[in-house]
Amino acid sequence: MGILDFISKQFIDVIQWTAEEPGLLAYRFPMSGMEIQNGAQLVVRETQKAAFFNEGKIADIFGPGTYTLTTQTLPVLTYLKNWDKFFESPFKSDVYFFDTKDQIDRKWGTTQPLTIRDKEYGPIRIRAFGNYSYAVGDVGAFWSRLVGTAERCTTEMIEGQLRGAVLTAIASTLGQSNVAFIDMAANQEAFSQKLAEAIRPALRDYGIDVKSFYVQSLSLPEELQRILDKASSMNMLGDLNRYAQFQTAESIPLAAENPGGLAGAGAGLGAGMAIGQAMAQGFANAAPTQAPSVPAAPAQPAEDPIQLLEKLGGLLAKGILTQQEFDAKKAELLSRIK
Repeated sequence: MGILDFISKQFIDVIQWTAEEPGLLAYRFPMSGMEIQNGAQLVVRETQKAAFFNEGKIADIFGPGTYTLTTQTLPVLTYLKNWDKFFESPFKSDVYFFDTKDQIDRKWGTTQPLTIRDKEYGPIRIRAFGNYSYAVGDVGAFWSRLVGTAERCTTEMIEGQLRGAVLTAIASTLGQSNVAFIDMAANQEAFSQKLAEAIRPALRDYGIDVKSFYVQSLSLPEELQRILDKASSMNMLGDLNRYAQFQTAESIPLAAENPGGLAGAGAGLGAGMAIGQAMAQGFANAAPTQAPSVPAAPAQPAEDPIQLLEKLGGLLAKGILTQQEFDAKKAELLSRIK
């Protein structure tokens, strides 16, 4: 190399990364047209790591601190380069800085419902949302899997890849789980820990350490939620009489939406009561034949006709029964009184 070529070269005596940007995870130090001076200073700040590369392969990694670059501080790179002058002349190498602080409040969520096998309800679909935090851990794996030859790597650039890994791990875990949906929703802290254990290996393959993982919301599709709400309501009913009451209560808001208003609910009320009574009587009559070894439960005493008339009068006053329906039921009840 001629003296003019030597003079025209720019030599680096301090290598450091001071202009950190939010979300910037990896940054290649600008080396175009420059060489590193023998004895140059490398400054690595807290929450940073620096790595030297030779021909696309990682050589030496440095944690926080200040280093004088010599054959002692760059043993791997020195071996790879095989300099015969032992750094008596400048040298070239790609240098990357990595931000290792926690990247917080990263969102995750299911774009499509995940199908799981609930131990109470069978196969159901659920949605889940939350947030998590991570940090660059293994800079070698992170660089080779996500950075490569890029000059910069940001959180937005890898967001889709990480989200895919997270959701795949979650789907696999929930698919093998036998925990009921109600139990998941009731204890989200333990559920969050279980999912965190599932996604850690998946993100570790990318050189990323999961710092925290939270499930903030678990939900079912709207149509399934309505079915489970109905089932939960039925589970709360202890007998067929309460079932008839449940049907009656359900018919009132439906009748209010019809042109006839609440007055049209009389038929629904009568049908609900008749169905409940018929089912109760049918089960009571069938019990001795179907299960002779089990004594039938004593029949419920019939309600006093006078009390029924009082209740029907209340329904008439509220407009739930028509006068015609009331008179017909009244005549029937009065005929029972001897």
